[in-house]
Amino acid sequence: MPDDTPATSVTADDQQQGDRREPLWLDAAEQRAWRQLAAVILKLPSELEARLQRDAGMSHFEYWVIALLSETPDRTLRMSQLAARANASLSRLSHVMSRLEKRGWATRRPCPDDARATLAVLTDTGWDEVVAAAPGHVATVRQLVFDGLDPEDVDELARVCGAILERLDGA
Repeated sequence: MPDDTPATSVTADDQQQGDRREPLWLDAAEQRAWRQLAAVILKLPSELEARLQRDAGMSHFEYWVIALLSETPDRTLRMSQLAARANASLSRLSHVMSRLEKRGWATRRPCPDDARATLAVLTDTGWDEVVAAAPGHVATVRQLVFDGLDPEDVDELARVCGAILERLDGA
């Protein structure tokens, strides 16, 4: 994958027609940025997961779900809304909700306004768990992500992540 390969754009239509032109390789700056991003994608979740398991006895996704519920009025959201906010499929969320229900941290109940919908509700025990876990989790996020950044870097990180998320959400 040489850096001096001429840039040739290959469209999905070209690929469907069997066109075998070279892909548009990443240039040196893009390759460097991609490898750094890929390293963060691989390292950060496992570090957050390990620390939450060690310190609070929960997975990062369990924490994410109860934290999202803790920030809503009445600590309640439709399952579909919670799945969207958690960037998860309904199936994945349903499995996690089953674990949270077994622990007494959350419940599911029918939506009174829409018989087709189910509500996810954070229990008082779940509230206590997220309140107990939050300080350590925030300290970890601060240590691993924000302590090495100045305010302009934080703004740029939010902008870049937002642009990537827009493309992912549109995919």
